[in-house]
Amino acid sequence: VQLQASGGGLVQAGGSLRLSCAASGGAFSSYAMGWFRQAPGKEREFVAAISGRGTTTYYADSVKGRFTISRDNAKNTVYLQMNSLKPEDTAVYYCAARLRSIVAVTTTHLYDQWGQGTQVTVSS
Repeated sequence: VQLQASGGGLVQAGGSLRLSCAASGGAFSSYAMGWFRQAPGKEREFVAAISGRGTTTYYADSVKGRFTISRDNAKNTVYLQMNSLKPEDTAVYYCAARLRSIVAVTTTHLYDQWGQGTQVTVSS
């Protein structure tokens, strides 16, 4: 399974972006997906996760109410809609898959396949 993230860019505070993560190979609906981010000098942190069927989602407190994770299993793609962006949202965003579980979790080390990352920069 390979994951390809896209959709990052430069946006002003208060703006929106939608990230996409396309998966190739494997049975996409059989594994949970997550989005994580890493800012310079900081550890990678959980952002959002969604179960294999899309019925369960989790969000970090810092993005709750502003970000929405969703998936289209017919297109093997997971999305992260980011609204009301803040400068502190600036980071490289990574999508990740739990290849052996449909259960969404927030723990970084339980994800075993990662995409290459896409830069999101929010200017003040």
